[in-house]
Amino acid sequence: MMLVQENTVQSEAIPVAAFKKHLRLGTGFSDDSVQDEILESFLRAAIAAVEARTGKVLLKESFNWSLTRWKDSVTETFPLAPVSTVLEVATVARNDARALIDSQEYFLQEDGFRPLLIGAGGRLPRIPSGGWVEVRFRAGYADDWGDLPADLSHAVFLLAAHYYENRNVTGLGEGCMPFGVSALLQRYREVRLFKGASE
Repeated sequence: MMLVQENTVQSEAIPVAAFKKHLRLGTGFSDDSVQDEILESFLRAAIAAVEARTGKVLLKESFNWSLTRWKDSVTETFPLAPVSTVLEVATVARNDARALIDSQEYFLQEDGFRPLLIGAGGRLPRIPSGGWVEVRFRAGYADDWGDLPADLSHAVFLLAAHYYENRNVTGLGEGCMPFGVSALLQRYREVRLFKGASE
């Protein structure tokens, strides 16, 4: 499996001004924007960490997902959530011949944790021997930062502030995430059950 993000969130979509207010940085000075670049980098790092921890995409982006085989011939679970749109499904043969699949042959079952691609006729499209299938889709909670769930945006601000305030510290430990951030993200993490135990 290969997952490629097709676009990058533009700088205008990153809430640097709101983050400055969160940090209570001074304003009205001639050099107000001197830290904008580093603040944006901490916000992007925090967004990436939140997305990695939850498996959820915050701001809507397009992805290209390539598979050499389906895990199930009828349904396939998307690697990210929430998925809003399946843009296209295409099979690619060993000789790179690409065949676009009719959108009537599949549909999206939306779910906050495990969105599914489902074969409309009881089967997903056949993947050519030695080839693969490409699924292009859009995933994310919102187009604009202001439309994100408040707890997710607050978690990003808390984590980005943690990065900012500890930017010179190198001994925080692997996987360090402040408790407040972990608590806010807990309900977005999928609970998996194995032999009666949860993780």
